[in-house]
Amino acid sequence: MKTAGIIILIVGLLMTLYTGFTYVTKEKVLEVGDLKITKDDQHTISWQPYVGIATMVIGGVVLIASRKKSLTT
Repeated sequence: MKTAGIIILIVGLLMTLYTGFTYVTKEKVLEVGDLKITKDDQHTISWQPYVGIATMVIGGVVLIASRKKSLTT
């Protein structure tokens, strides 16, 4: 549980620092015999910085819950 909390916390930090990414896919436009024409399409995935902050809060809650659980047992 402690490891999961740390991982969620780090993912939230990265989501706050990097608010999106872009990737490229190739789309076949035309294919006639040996002639192939493709087009590169850019796709952007983005999110608001508060999504990363909320993820860090969830990671902190998981981390604190795991700490309290280990102290009681």
